[in-house]
Amino acid sequence: MNAKMKIQVLELLCPHVLQTVMALLQTTICVRIFTILFFLVFLLSGKSCCIRTLNRIADSNKIPSSHHSLKTAVFALGCFWRSEAVFGCLDGVVRTTVGYAGGTKLNPEYRSLGDHAESVRVEYDPKLTSFRQLLEVFWSSHDSRQVFGQGPDVGNQYRSIIFTNGTEESRLAAVSKEREQLKSRGSAVTTQIQELGAFYPAEAEHQKFELKRNPFFLQLMGNLPEEELEMSTLAANMNGYAADLCPPKTQKQIDAKINDIIKKGWPILREK
Repeated sequence: MNAKMKIQVLELLCPHVLQTVMALLQTTICVRIFTILFFLVFLLSGKSCCIRTLNRIADSNKIPSSHHSLKTAVFALGCFWRSEAVFGCLDGVVRTTVGYAGGTKLNPEYRSLGDHAESVRVEYDPKLTSFRQLLEVFWSSHDSRQVFGQGPDVGNQYRSIIFTNGTEESRLAAVSKEREQLKSRGSAVTTQIQELGAFYPAEAEHQKFELKRNPFFLQLMGNLPEEELEMSTLAANMNGYAADLCPPKTQKQIDAKINDIIKKGWPILREK
């Protein structure tokens, strides 16, 4: 990025800094020289001046009272980077976490996950969505007939699983699997239905993977610390948006918010 482009970015994202610099240039000769040198360092460094402040985004670690009755669902449907993004933009979904489940190995890791499957844990508000609706998204978001993998990803860790908590979820999962099988009798649905045992959250670098591939979106959110990012509803939404996996209506709403932020020149996205 050349100096002219950096000034344009500064005008969009940090108008307050630019105004300060211009005001300083009207002071004494010494201050002018110091300010010019500082400004040149900024232009040549390639670093952003938009520093996150405490009031930019709500404390995502504080769960609103309406979220105390959240429910949890866990699914395995191929690579968990994409799986997390699939669920992150849905109405009623409060939080998503990628991890390992379905196996017997204790404390699995990405390079050593044993017989576990890459999975996504979805925390949701049952007043806004349901396990049945999440099942519909699960089935529509992967090929449940593919054996030993998903798409180009081959291996036992990419198998299809619905994890259940209790009899009612097991029943709903079984009914949905039968319905899915009826759509095509020529090939068998390979999805397993399994009682959820331990869920091991994956390493930090795998959480909100699609969002982290877009540094501009992270800056719009205020460059949250890792622990806040993992707990944030907004981050779950933006992770789906970054992967272009939000429902069309939601995708357009976020488009509009980002365009509005750019026009106003203040990089803030807030939790709902």
